[in-house]
Amino acid sequence: MKYPPIKNFIQGKFVDSISEESLNVISPIDGSHLSTVPMSEPSDLEKAVIVAAEAFKTWSKTPIKDRVQVFFRFKSLLEKNKNELANLISEENGKTPEEGLAEIEKSIELTEFACSLPQLITGELLDVSKGIECRTEHVPLGVVASIVPFNFPSMVPCWTIPNAIALGNCMIIKPSEKVPLSIGRIAELLSEAGLPEGVLSVIHGNNKIVDAICDHPNIEAVTFVGSTKVAKIVYRRATQNYKRCLALGGAKNHLLVLPDAIPEMTAKNITASMSGCAGQRCMAASAMVAIGDVDHIIDRLCVEARKMIPGGNLGAVIDKESKNRIEEYINEAEKMGAKILVDGRNTTVSGKENGTYIGATIIDFVTPDMSVAKEEVFGPVISIMRTKTLDEALAIENNNPYGNAASVFTQNGAAARYVIEHANAGMVGVNVGVPVPREPFSFGGWNESRFGVGDITGKSSIEFWTKLKKTTTKWNPQAGVNWMS
Repeated sequence: MKYPPIKNFIQGKFVDSISEESLNVISPIDGSHLSTVPMSEPSDLEKAVIVAAEAFKTWSKTPIKDRVQVFFRFKSLLEKNKNELANLISEENGKTPEEGLAEIEKSIELTEFACSLPQLITGELLDVSKGIECRTEHVPLGVVASIVPFNFPSMVPCWTIPNAIALGNCMIIKPSEKVPLSIGRIAELLSEAGLPEGVLSVIHGNNKIVDAICDHPNIEAVTFVGSTKVAKIVYRRATQNYKRCLALGGAKNHLLVLPDAIPEMTAKNITASMSGCAGQRCMAASAMVAIGDVDHIIDRLCVEARKMIPGGNLGAVIDKESKNRIEEYINEAEKMGAKILVDGRNTTVSGKENGTYIGATIIDFVTPDMSVAKEEVFGPVISIMRTKTLDEALAIENNNPYGNAASVFTQNGAAARYVIEHANAGMVGVNVGVPVPREPFSFGGWNESRFGVGDITGKSSIEFWTKLKKTTTKWNPQAGVNWMS
């Protein structure tokens, strides 16, 4: 075992869970045993909530100008330690070191946005009548929680931690039991940056802790990122307990390719989108809709896909269960008549035979009724469906239940505008394989990709993490008595 057993983080220090149950943490890269992670009990969560509620009394009254100083220092520490953090992500998640580094760069960008919050929540003040003024201010909620997935051990926690805490809340974060190492370093670096004890707690565990978070009467808001199936459960349970909840689910992102698209740019962008992070991201391209004669672009796409080398520039999928599930999607599509143009099944990497790798896979002549066309595969696999017209392609995109992202590849501005206006997705790209908005623009999809109101990052997150207080003041006795008295 490379690392000591994982512990919870409460009141500024790592502490043992009261539970004796634990899981092994296995590296997808080579199957090595990294650590063990506790399956905490609700009583562990209760300790964290009590500590957070006490810390909130002081933290919430600390001026936001002072609160964000922690995140200025945290940003510097992320920059200082980014190589170490990137390697840790790679070890526990299976990404390439370069992808781990890109994730830390995005975490830095998210932290930079949190540092700008004092300029974004200044509130409003207006003399509404003679001698009477009204003002608004954003007030923190209290103790909040964030439940995060395995695919981005640093970035997704940084979707919520900097904003929620800078806005005056105290947070409990529940990481995926598959990738518990990165969050421990984040907690350490925040402490080093000066975050007071109790403002951030980390509780490890499984669905038992998720349920306890949703049920706890003193947790005011919950965010979740994961599959749509679980997002629905979390959203329903949290809101039934009268909490704010924003639950992000899965995706089936469609890339619409027109014949006039630039072949090399299109092929490289699609390949990067479908195989980046081994396809384990909700913004991955998993469905391509070929409109008309685009065989020349598909040929180029196959060339680019074959350049993705498992164990080299293509990372591992998270575990054997995921590898088997992804390969079953490919098998089923082939049995139903689809053609495998590039086949990533049965992949092993020399010297890393216990790793869980799948090569980049391109499946042509997929029909919309196939599982690989409808469901989130979450691997380096793209399905090609063929249509004659742009409207037929948009019908396929619109009929899928998700609504995270869609992109169009074309040099025709009118066609691009038509897709922007008609795509049923919260994030749309033109000649972009991964249309993730950069800060301060917010991240969030539509339909069954998101449950709740607002987005999880950017300016939209301010409304989620705060409540608006309105104050009306009258100091002038000469103002008289009227309906506002």
